[in-house]
Amino acid sequence: MLNVPSQSFPAPRSQQRVASGGRSKVPLKQGRSLMDWIRLTKSGKDLTGLKGRLIEVTEEELKKHNKKDDCWICIRGFVYNVSPYMEYHPGGEDELMRAAGSDGTELFDQVHRWVNYESMLKECLVGRMAIKPAVLKDYREEEKKVLNGMLPKSQVTDTLAKEGPSYPSYDWFQTDSLVTIAIYTKQKDINLDSIIVDHQNDSFRAETIIKDCLYLIHIGLSHEVQEDFSVRVVESVGKIEIVLQKKENTSWDFLGHPLKNHNSLIPRKDTGDFVSVSSPEGNFKISKFQELEDLFLLAAGTGFTPMVKILNYALTDIPSLRKVKLMFFNKTEDDIIWRSQLEKLAFKDKRLDVEFVLSAPISEWNGKQGHISPALLSEFLKRNLDKSKVLVCICGPVPFTEQGVRLLHDLNFSKNEIHSFTA
Repeated sequence: MLNVPSQSFPAPRSQQRVASGGRSKVPLKQGRSLMDWIRLTKSGKDLTGLKGRLIEVTEEELKKHNKKDDCWICIRGFVYNVSPYMEYHPGGEDELMRAAGSDGTELFDQVHRWVNYESMLKECLVGRMAIKPAVLKDYREEEKKVLNGMLPKSQVTDTLAKEGPSYPSYDWFQTDSLVTIAIYTKQKDINLDSIIVDHQNDSFRAETIIKDCLYLIHIGLSHEVQEDFSVRVVESVGKIEIVLQKKENTSWDFLGHPLKNHNSLIPRKDTGDFVSVSSPEGNFKISKFQELEDLFLLAAGTGFTPMVKILNYALTDIPSLRKVKLMFFNKTEDDIIWRSQLEKLAFKDKRLDVEFVLSAPISEWNGKQGHISPALLSEFLKRNLDKSKVLVCICGPVPFTEQGVRLLHDLNFSKNEIHSFTA
């Protein structure tokens, strides 16, 4: 049964009641509720006016933004553009305007101390107040301080200053249960295929492909997180958000400590053949490859996308691997993407076998035909050894993937031996 709060809520001496001082709410326009605001923040719309960039804000710059349609407010050293939030604020526009163009921390604490403003206004974040020149330290030393918790708690990590306006950067936010790492690529053509995420134990790694370079975030996290995570891309501003789930609902004093090549932009030619793996939707842990002997890949159409990364990584960095087999389903020969590259790779590396299956071939086609079926899979999925460690990856349209997973279970592959992607 639901517990209905009594009429004395908040409690007479609670922080909410004492801090509010009897402040009354104002009626909001239709379509301006809290849920409407949350929907707006998740829409991908640029609410800062800076197209995904974070900047350092001087006191002089902050003072300029003191109008309703251009209102910046500083809270605990971080500056937010609250203009989009004006019509959604329960206390009314006038209440926000009391702190327009200034530091509103004291006013906020008087009225809203218990409110999780960092989560509510994270899409409005402009940047942090500039450090005064008298105390400005070496950038690399400053980054170490940020990662090791020497700046105020529950705030956004600083980023290492680099030469050139197009250098990517990152920051982080937190709520009681989540940690969000935001990567600002400054490239508008970024999509989910451009980001590769992996974390094991306390090690977090995110690789973002930016033209001919790889931007790397590599951190030993300060606290444990759950295995599941989500990735969201705002293509219009080139921002990537990676949301991790905390194992314990506690406040983190700092994100973690930098690991090898953290916050660096590496030419892709210098990364060798190493490619981490992820998926268009969901996640993939490299630990699945440990001591792997047989790898089977089932792809249909554009579901081949994550298989590219898996193939590159498996054939390059898994010494225990004996056999890799790809079964690639398409409608016609013209639909087979990367056919020549796959055939060349199979010729070069004898561990790789590639089979093309067409559902609507011409009469001259000599390869396999049909749709995913028990007959095709039972012949294809033969282990190199009876008890070899095996992994089957599958990706394609939803009906293909669902049918494939059912057939794999029927063929006695365990849940741990199957990884499905969503194309």
